[in-house]
Amino acid sequence: MNEVGKPRRALVVIDVQNEYESGGLRIQYPPVADSLRNIGRAMDAAHAAGIPVIVVQQSSPVDAPLFATGSRGWELHAVVASRPHEHYLRKVLPSAFAGTDLGDWLEAHAIDTLAVVGYMTHNCNDTTIKHAFDAGLAVEFLMDASGSVPYANRAGAATAEEIHRVFAVVEQSRFAAVMTTDEWLAHVIQGTTPERDNIHASHQRALARLGEAA
Repeated sequence: MNEVGKPRRALVVIDVQNEYESGGLRIQYPPVADSLRNIGRAMDAAHAAGIPVIVVQQSSPVDAPLFATGSRGWELHAVVASRPHEHYLRKVLPSAFAGTDLGDWLEAHAIDTLAVVGYMTHNCNDTTIKHAFDAGLAVEFLMDASGSVPYANRAGAATAEEIHRVFAVVEQSRFAAVMTTDEWLAHVIQGTTPERDNIHASHQRALARLGEAA
């Protein structure tokens, strides 16, 4: 927080690339059109409020099945490419901090709160959120400006909705304040901080729900 108690935010827009809308890794939940619209709204609100916007682009080798550098899927989606930003970085690992100058840039600009949008909830967003948390930053996650895909492997299977919902619950339990874009916009306008939680309280609420169900 700054000297008057208001968060000094930056908005990080993670991997909003064509791969997730029309390529080989299409977001299924929430509907990608909805999350893209909310990402644009968050970027517009940040720009209007003087909150710096950081755009991140995942890059893979030119022969990779996803995010092949220079391919259509690798390109930034028009929602992001058409809007201004203060900083841009490319990454090859899930976390936006890994192998990039993001941490140094945030420190140089005295940022204490990182708002996260983009893709995917359970992969690059999750690792970036936890990296930021471990670095001492307050984190905000706009759950309707993100999304997930379904998985199936030897460990089991999960729908996109299940993955997105569970990761959002886990983030709220300690690592980030999870909210809708509308809620975030209100906090930006009012200069307020969102509700945060902890593991113990989250667990106790779950036990109480189980007790009521029984």
